[in-house]
Amino acid sequence: MMNKYYHSVVLEADQCCGCTNCLKRCPTEAIRIHDGKAHILSERCIDCGECIRICPHHAKKARSNQLEDIEKFKIKIALPAPALFGQFNNLDDIDIVLTGLRAVGFDYIYEVSRGAELVSEATRNLIRENKLSKPIISSACPAVVRLIKIRFPELCGNVMPLLAPMEVAAKMARREVRGMTGLPDEDIGVFFITPCPAKVTEINSPNHADNSAVSGAIAISQLYPALTHAMDHLKVVEPIAKSGLIGVGWATSGGEAAAMLGEKYLAADGIENVIRVLEELEDEHIRDVDFIELNACSGGCVGGVLTVENPYVAQARIHNLRKYMPVSLNHLDEKDLDIMMWENELTYNAESFALSDDLVEAMEMMDKMEKICANLPGLDCGSCGAPTCRAMAEDIVKGNAKETDCIHKLKEKIQSVYDQLKTTL
Repeated sequence: MMNKYYHSVVLEADQCCGCTNCLKRCPTEAIRIHDGKAHILSERCIDCGECIRICPHHAKKARSNQLEDIEKFKIKIALPAPALFGQFNNLDDIDIVLTGLRAVGFDYIYEVSRGAELVSEATRNLIRENKLSKPIISSACPAVVRLIKIRFPELCGNVMPLLAPMEVAAKMARREVRGMTGLPDEDIGVFFITPCPAKVTEINSPNHADNSAVSGAIAISQLYPALTHAMDHLKVVEPIAKSGLIGVGWATSGGEAAAMLGEKYLAADGIENVIRVLEELEDEHIRDVDFIELNACSGGCVGGVLTVENPYVAQARIHNLRKYMPVSLNHLDEKDLDIMMWENELTYNAESFALSDDLVEAMEMMDKMEKICANLPGLDCGSCGAPTCRAMAEDIVKGNAKETDCIHKLKEKIQSVYDQLKTTL
């Protein structure tokens, strides 16, 4: 049966040694260890890249497009993420980076930071008009959106139904190029220069609609060598940049929240901190906040696993770079708001943790699971190949594991057999 879930994070089984590092860090318990190898549960993976970050054997990788893929299109558009500008030392003009993108083969550059400024203004308008459920949770990080779909269904209604800056930039870029060239969409290739695998997944399997306006994504780390070489050999720097400090500031944690120009906001980064905030939000412990910005990666997008620079160094560079910029160069046209709204409603992914499609059977399995869990040691050591004893109990009732996979239960059984043999000798 074809897998209906697209994932940008993939496992290189030959390089996996079953060390359990990834098992313990996965935020949705999407990894199991069987027969000495990790296995990813497709329905639970949110492509946050945490397993890529933590794996000491580089057994998890992210798939993305190659630079050569842009040649399939007559017009090639680059959408550089704001995080890209933090990857270069002593950069005081983003036009150097944008001209470098032209030099490596792109015909047209549309900064995602331009889309970010439009999203910021649209969000401010929606907050002012009191049209959204508060606190509003940003929809910019697709890993966070998928996390909410899987683990925090009650918060789906709080997620802002606005497209992420990447998608807004793609739509605007396509519109501009169609107007200039008269070419149909199929001849226009729009490629996001991505800092993380979650954005790759969002392009191929979007939350907001059936299809994305982005053609593909090229990892910053994959493009970096060719881009730095091109930047070092530029003869002329073209005046391409059309965004300000508000848009570029989205690269780092707190940048989007600061663009709200208000005081009642909260920003958190790093998947563990994000989960804590969502838990407190679900329990209604967070009040008097209008807007919540959440980034799965530490430091924000500059901390994505597909970047090349230390996120805190990149963060400092972004803050320094913003000193040379105007506040904002992009402003919302009323007709643009309609194309910035989500087409699909965000709903809970019930399949992720479902024990059975049959309600009666699911209740019986849940009861059995509770009894098994009560009989397990509760150490959550991961030695059985599941991240927690509760996850182990779930695997047992689903028929994917047996109780003696737990080394502590196995030890008890061996001891019991030994004691019986000893009494018969």
